[in-house]
Amino acid sequence: MRKLNLRSVTLPDFGVPETAPPIPPEIYESRCQRAWQAAGCDWLVVYADREHLANIAFLSGFEPRFEEALLLLGPAGQRIVITGNEGLSYVPRAGLAGIDILLSQTMSLSGQDRTRQSDLVAVLRQAGMAPSQSAGLVGWKCLQEEEWHGALPSFHASALVVDALRAVLEDPRALSDATPVLMHPETGLRAVVDVHQIAAQEWGAARASAAVWRIVCGTRLGESEMAAAARMGYAGEVMNTHMMFSSSRPGEGPVVGLASPGGRRLLEGDGVTTAVSYWGGLSARAGLLATENERFTAIAKAYFQGLLTWYETADIGVSGGELFGRVNDALALGGLSSALNPGHLVGHDEWVSTPVRPGSTECIRSGMPFQVDVIPTPMTAGWALNCEDAVTFADADLRLALSQAYPDVWMRIEGRRRFVQQELGVALRPSVLPLSNTPLCLPPCWLAADKLLVCE
Repeated sequence: MRKLNLRSVTLPDFGVPETAPPIPPEIYESRCQRAWQAAGCDWLVVYADREHLANIAFLSGFEPRFEEALLLLGPAGQRIVITGNEGLSYVPRAGLAGIDILLSQTMSLSGQDRTRQSDLVAVLRQAGMAPSQSAGLVGWKCLQEEEWHGALPSFHASALVVDALRAVLEDPRALSDATPVLMHPETGLRAVVDVHQIAAQEWGAARASAAVWRIVCGTRLGESEMAAAARMGYAGEVMNTHMMFSSSRPGEGPVVGLASPGGRRLLEGDGVTTAVSYWGGLSARAGLLATENERFTAIAKAYFQGLLTWYETADIGVSGGELFGRVNDALALGGLSSALNPGHLVGHDEWVSTPVRPGSTECIRSGMPFQVDVIPTPMTAGWALNCEDAVTFADADLRLALSQAYPDVWMRIEGRRRFVQQELGVALRPSVLPLSNTPLCLPPCWLAADKLLVCE
C-alpha cells in the first residue's frame, strides 16, 4: 500500500489541440486491405448506423448521420458505400479514396422517398455480389460462443441486411461473422492502432478531459446540474456517448452515473459525477461537493490504491486476467471492487471490447488504446467516486514513430508523463502514454479541486 495524501497541485497547461489530425487516405486503404484479407471472404460487408458507426468510420472516415449504411470491400479492390437519401452528399467527405456510392433508399428514414431504389437485394447485386461467392459481415459486437447456439451464425446487425445478403449469396452458409476481424480484444484491427489513430484519439481525449475539468473546478453550490454541465464548453466535437452529469445526496438516492443533467439544484455534501467522451477518449470524474470530508477522503484513498495498481501493473505483454485480478485485489483491501471491467479498449465508440476479464489470457499489445475505467463499488447512496482517462500503450519503435510524425502530440504526452511522475509521485512505465490533460488527477472534494491525491 502506497502512502497517500491530499496536496494542493497546480495542473499544468498541456495545451488543447484545436484541429483534429486527419487520417491519410493511404492509411484508410491499408486498413481496408488488411481487413478484407483477414476476413478470407470474397466480400467484407461492414454494417453501420448512427449509434454503431465505429467500424465503418475506422475503415473509411465516413459515418452515417441519420441512416444505416454498408461498406463493401470486394474481390477486385472494390470500395463501395451503400447509403440512403441523406448520405449521398456526405460520403464524398470520407477519407478513403475511390469510393463508389450506391443508393438504397431502404436505408433512409421512414417516410422518405423510396421511388428510385428501395430494394437492397438489387443494390447488392448491382455492386457485383453473386451466388457462389462468400461474404463476411461485421456487426457492432462480437458474439461469444455461449451467446448463440443456432445452426447458422447470427449477427449484431440489421436483420434486413442479413436476409438480403443471404438472398444474394443463395447459400445461407456463405455468410459468416467477420466482426472479430475488427473488434477482437487482442487481434482486432481496432485493438491495435497506428500513430495516425493515436494522434486523432489524443485530440479527442485532450479536449474531453479539459471539458470535464472545467466542470469539476467550476461547479458551485445552488446552481443547477445543467448550469454546471454547461461549463464543458462544447464546441461541436463528435461525441461517442451522451454527456453525463448527475447528483444526489445521502438519504435521497444513488448518484446515477449514466444520467444526463437536469434542473436539480446542487447542495453542499452532494455526490456529483460527470463524463464527456469524444472520438478517442472518455474522461470522467466523481466526488463530493464539499471542501473537505475525512470519511469520504479515506474511501477515495482506498479507491486511488486501485488506480495506482492499474498504472503500476498494466504494460505490454501483461494479460488482461492478471490486470483484472491485481486491481480488484487492491480495491478489496479497502472494501471495494470494480463495478465493470477495470479497463477497456476505446476508439470511435466509447467501448470497443476488452481483454481485461477474469482469467483472460489476452495480452496488452503495443498500440492498444485504453480507457482506465475503474469504477468503485459499493458506494454509500448519495456519494460517488470516479477517475477515468484515456491512455495508449506503445513500445520504443511506436513511440519514436509517433514523436516524428506528430511532435506536438508527443510533447503533450511527455509533459503529462512528467507531471504524473514528478507531481503525483507515480512512476509510469515507458509504454504508458497518457492522452488525457488531467492524468490521474483525483480531487475527492470538488469545492477544493486543487487538492489532489498524491503518493508521498
